[in-house]
Amino acid sequence: MPNKKDAKPIAKSRSPGLIRRFAAIVYDSLLVIPLVMACVAATLGLKVAMGTAGEDILPPIVVQSVAILACVGFFSVFWLKSGQTLGMQAWRIKLVASAGNELTFGRVVTRCGSALLSFGCLGMGYFWCLVDKNKRTWHDYLSGTELVLLPKSSRDKRYSDETPIEAAENSNSSEGSSTAS
Repeated sequence: MPNKKDAKPIAKSRSPGLIRRFAAIVYDSLLVIPLVMACVAATLGLKVAMGTAGEDILPPIVVQSVAILACVGFFSVFWLKSGQTLGMQAWRIKLVASAGNELTFGRVVTRCGSALLSFGCLGMGYFWCLVDKNKRTWHDYLSGTELVLLPKSSRDKRYSDETPIEAAENSNSSEGSSTAS
């Protein structure tokens, strides 16, 4: 059961542009590809150690399943912990649940699956943010989540529970009080 007191509504905030989204994807790909390779190698090592049927190769369905589980696991852990992968942190992007709901395991897994759908349709799900009035992608809508662009001052507060608007207001109010002294 989601804890509603922890969920904070997202005020009107900027959505990251397509280039920024793709830059975060490229950055995260540099982390996910070696993770997938290590998971597949570990699975192959396990198969060899068990001495099954004398074949040293894994069936393609096993490799694909391990790769999907590694990717979903990577994104789910980061999104549930802080709403940001390492690539998203570098580009000041944060995943939040729409309408002030809480990010749940179901939402992030749905986002991973629907992101594959967005990519599988020749990337049209990603390019949708260029024509959508809310600048959201297909997987944003399907999973009930959205990406927000964090203000520059929130870079040091990337693990805080503040919404991007609250972070900006708090940094503005602390600047005002320090200059008043």
